[in-house]
Amino acid sequence: MSSPSSLTPDSPNKGFLLQVPSPIVTRRSRTKSTTEIANSNPEVKGKVKYFCRTKGHGFITPDDGGVDIFLHISDIEGEYIPLEGDEVTYRLCPIPPKREKYQATHVRIVNFTPEVHHRWDCLPSEGH
Repeated sequence: MSSPSSLTPDSPNKGFLLQVPSPIVTRRSRTKSTTEIANSNPEVKGKVKYFCRTKGHGFITPDDGGVDIFLHISDIEGEYIPLEGDEVTYRLCPIPPKREKYQATHVRIVNFTPEVHHRWDCLPSEGH
């Protein structure tokens, strides 16, 4: 993109740069060892307990019980925003530095709730 000084004097954009935020959520970068651990863990099932698009995170309740699992926006695969009650599959990834807690990675919605699901490229609605 051009800098303001490189624009011609008669340019209508002189001194103004348009910066449009990308609608594409990028993956989190993890160390090779953490990625290998997540990839080697089996796929498990659960239901979305809560997810807030504007905050970028939520929680999954595992089908086998146990504590709720943290879910980050960058670990969701697919084109739809998860809603409460959606059934998902995911892999567990230890959270550094102590690796005592886990978060969900490779999250895929496998059974949608009846509510209308929005795609990531739609404008965020209030509260979701």
